[in-house]
This record gives sequence, C-alpha cells and structure tokens, in this order.
Amino acid sequence: MAANAVIALGYGLIAPALPLFANTFGVTFTAVSAVVSAFAVMRLLFAPATGRLVTLLGERRIYLTGLAIVAVSTLACAFAHSYWQLLVFRGAGGIGSTMFSISAMALLIRLAPPDLRGRASGYFSAGFLIGSLTGPLVGAALIGFGLKLPFVVYAVALVIAAVGVALALPTVPAPATETAPAGDEPPTEHAAAPIAVPVTQALRDGSYRAILASNFAQGWASMGVRVALVPLFIKEGLGESDRWAGLILAFYAAGNIVAILVAGRLSDRFGRRPVMLPGLAIATASTLTLGFSPNLAVAAALTVVAGIGSGLFAPTHQAALGDVLGTRQRGGSALAAYGMSSDLGAVTGPLAAGAVATAWGFGPAFVLTGAVCGVAFVAWLFARDTLHRVPLAAVTPTG
Repeated sequence: MAANAVIALGYGLIAPALPLFANTFGVTFTAVSAVVSAFAVMRLLFAPATGRLVTLLGERRIYLTGLAIVAVSTLACAFAHSYWQLLVFRGAGGIGSTMFSISAMALLIRLAPPDLRGRASGYFSAGFLIGSLTGPLVGAALIGFGLKLPFVVYAVALVIAAVGVALALPTVPAPATETAPAGDEPPTEHAAAPIAVPVTQALRDGSYRAILASNFAQGWASMGVRVALVPLFIKEGLGESDRWAGLILAFYAAGNIVAILVAGRLSDRFGRRPVMLPGLAIATASTLTLGFSPNLAVAAALTVVAGIGSGLFAPTHQAALGDVLGTRQRGGSALAAYGMSSDLGAVTGPLAAGAVATAWGFGPAFVLTGAVCGVAFVAWLFARDTLHRVPLAAVTPTG
C-alpha cells in the first residue's frame, strides 16, 4: 500500500511536465497527446501477457520487475533527444506499469482475508488517490527547476519503492484456499497450488461480468472523461478561469476520498451489492446532469457527488473481484481482463466523449458517460452478491 501511494505520487508528479516536455520538440498537439496516450495503450496491450507471467513467475518477481522497467524508462525520458525517443520510452513505462499493477491486485486478493477485503481495497484506493492528489502539486513546483527534473525524481522514487517492497515483502505466502468449515480435511499440497482462473470460465459468472462493467465505467468516467473533459467544460462551457478548471478536480477527489474511507468497511459488513448499487446510481445521476450545469456552484456540487459515487463503488468492486477469484488466484487471464477493462475505458472514454462534445456539446457528452455508468448499474442489479460466495478458484471449469 505504501508503494502504491509512492507510485501514484510519481505518476501525478510527471503529469504536468510530460506534455510540456513533448511540446519542446516542436510537434503538433496531436503528437503531444500521443505521448500521454502511449502509456495507457501499452498497458492495455501487455495486460494479457502480464497475467500469464504472474502465473508462471509469481507476484513478487513481476511486481519488482515492473517497478524497475518504469524507473529506467522514466529516467530515460529525462534524457530523450527526440520526440520519437520520448514516445518509445514513455510507452515502455506502460509495460512496467501493467506488470506491477496486476501483481499488486493479485497480492491484494491473496493477502487480505475475505472478511477484510473491502477495507483493504479501500485503503489501497485511498493511498493511490492521495498520491495522485499530491503528485501534480509537487510536479508543478519541480517544473520551475526544469522540465526534466520531475522525471528524475520519479525514477528515484520508484527505486525507493522497489527497495521497500523487496525488504518488507521478501517472500509471499503460499497460495491457500478460502477458510474451510470446521472439521474439513486440511488441503493437500496439490490442492493448495495456485490457480489461474481463465477469463472464459470467469465470464460465466454474472458477478464477474458486473465487475468488468463497473471497472470499465470507472476507467471511462473517472480516469478518462473526468480528467480530459471536466476542466474543459468548466473553462469553455461555463467561461470560468484556468484556476477553477483545475480546482474542480480537487472537488471530485474530496468526495472520492470521503466515500472510499467508509465504502470498504460497509461492504465487508453488509455485502458488495448494497454498496455498489448506491455508488453507481449516484455516479450515474450526477454525471448525466453535470453537462447541463448552469453555473460553477452547481457543477462543483455535482462533481463532489460524483466523487462520492465513484468512491463507493471503486474499492468495492476490487473486493468483489477477490471474492470471485479467491485467495488461490495467481495471475491468469481473468485478473488481466479486469485491469484491461479499466484501461480500455480510460482510452476510449475521452475519445468518444470528446467527439460527442465537439459535435453536439458538453451536455450530450456527459449523458453518454452517465449512460456507461448506468449500464454498470444494470449489470450489478442482476448480479448476485459475492461476499459469501464460493470463489471461482475452488470451482472446476465445468462446475
């Protein structure tokens, strides 16, 4: 969790410097955007391979390797002499990013006891959010000393995170089955072997399909459209200053962190669906109406509400994923598909919503985004709660 916060801090730290640094090579705005998108695209492309690597080599090795790749590629960005070098180095960082993010999720599933998964997922998400909030502030200050410095600082931070993980987590406990009822025979060595649930088996489960839908909506709305379109709506749609265009994201984060701190505990106590459904409903309603805000005050209020909705369902579907896959999960295509669903939403959301905003205005663009959240709500409406279910890792492919 500590490493997760450091990683997010560094990611936010280079966020303001990356497009400015790319622009120094005299390329078009489209080319500048391509450098930003290359990271997400490479994450999406290499997620399936990473799932298989985690299965073969274990979470710890892939996690540390991923951190090393991002550290080296980020440091290389600082010394790029051309636009194409910067593009390649930043894209390579996306490969390392998907390695440590999938490994971290696999570790979270295996190390958190079933009755604490919601709280563990909440703290995990809160650490990432805190790092994402403070990173751009530090990065903006470092830019004053040169556009290359944030990349160097992030690379050093990643090395520190890698050393910390290597020392604090020298060995990963062997995969174990979910808690068995009293009187059951202890699992044999063969039975306790790590199981990589294939996505074809997982997709038969309505709860898993609902998890993919809500994670896709999270990527589309929170990591994609929220960053790409909301500041533009505040500035161009409402005519407010650049300062407010940036501060509006802080309102969203404030609602986010308030909800995240309680969502995990509530889902551990009452189940996943009772927290998922209100969260998705709140996010859907607030996003549908955001683009029709008459003034800044209304837009800020709706943004806070949307942050609360996202904060309720984001950590909860992570905990639900652990319920479905079970503690014997190690990598595999089902876990990779979960990561890919968010990345796919983050890549396609800004493109689709941006095209709609260009053609018909901000209102329809946010209606489209709200509809994506609404689809996830419907999926969870018909899904079963996962908290006390038998995990897929304990079920035969035909069971």
